[in-house]
Amino acid sequence: MHRAAPQESLLFDECSLDCDDTPLVLDRRELLDTILRLRQVESMLPLRIAIGEFQQRVRKLANGMAGTDAEQEVAESVTIEARYLLADLQQVSDSRSVERARYYLDRLARSITEVKTNGINDINLNRWKEYDDVYTDSLWVVERRDNSGVHTAGYWGNFIPQIPNQMIKRYTRKGEWVLDAFVGCGTTLIESQRLGRNGIGIELQDSIASRARELVAAEPNLQGVCSEVVTADCTLVDYKSILQACAQSSVQLLIMHPPYFDIIKFSDDPRDLSNAGSVNRFLERLSQAVDNAASVLDAGRYFALVIGDKYAAGEWIPLGFLAMDQVRQHGFGLKSVIVKNFEDTTAKRSQTDLWRYRALAGGFYVFKHEYVFVFHKKRGAR
Repeated sequence: MHRAAPQESLLFDECSLDCDDTPLVLDRRELLDTILRLRQVESMLPLRIAIGEFQQRVRKLANGMAGTDAEQEVAESVTIEARYLLADLQQVSDSRSVERARYYLDRLARSITEVKTNGINDINLNRWKEYDDVYTDSLWVVERRDNSGVHTAGYWGNFIPQIPNQMIKRYTRKGEWVLDAFVGCGTTLIESQRLGRNGIGIELQDSIASRARELVAAEPNLQGVCSEVVTADCTLVDYKSILQACAQSSVQLLIMHPPYFDIIKFSDDPRDLSNAGSVNRFLERLSQAVDNAASVLDAGRYFALVIGDKYAAGEWIPLGFLAMDQVRQHGFGLKSVIVKNFEDTTAKRSQTDLWRYRALAGGFYVFKHEYVFVFHKKRGAR
């Protein structure tokens, strides 16, 4: 346990810090008192001097506490990363007027005392800079899939965990419900469980559903949420009955990662969308799946569709955008189109040169992306 020396300010009673990215645990009251004293300085030169001294104390604490495991004993604490506190203080110091500096100090105080969200997620907009793990750009270049915990890449065609992770962080709050209509080996439910959301997954093949249950059960459920895998046809399953069994009537996020038509054959089951027979039939079946699941998604909430395009008879088939149009016909507004890279697929693994030759010979480009379409369920939609 570390205690500040008597000559140090009581602002930092104790904290735990491994590096600048590790949160500092500070005394909320003393931190606010310090900000108030800074706000009362009447000119920029003494304010900059005081800010510099404050920053030095933060750096000293950070450096002195690196690698320790301290306990917090103050009555009320606030957690903040050293780098963000230092950056906010620097913005105050760089101000050209006392009025502007006070504006930044007031904003820093609000980030400590007030939580502001958009009502859809748990992101505190008063501390938005701290959420650098949340994507906001429409181009996602993901170097490698997350294989931590029980996540596995062994199931042909499953998507990377980062996709449901980002969707859940952006479009749900803790304790809410996520529905994945093509759950496969349970990637979405694993992420839901990690993030403290309840999850329901639908899988057509019983053997795959069983594997999903095993994986989800093996993932630590630290927040005690519900995770259910149901073997069923997502175009026909009775979602309301499933939710009623969980004492729920609706979900707050819908995720679908259907087959990209016949690119990968997942089974011999004629109900499988990879056996649809034609693009039009695939779109009809997908439309049925969307219509069925949309009935239990709350109005004003979000739906993420992950899908890619395909080639057929020497032509590019814009399967993603055709699917997007189908979804828009079910009372959804298009919120975003995300393009995500992929560098290595099961179908093309160890065949990079072959596919490059085929592209040069055939005049086409090798697929290196897929889409994440983000939809918003309109008020009044079924």
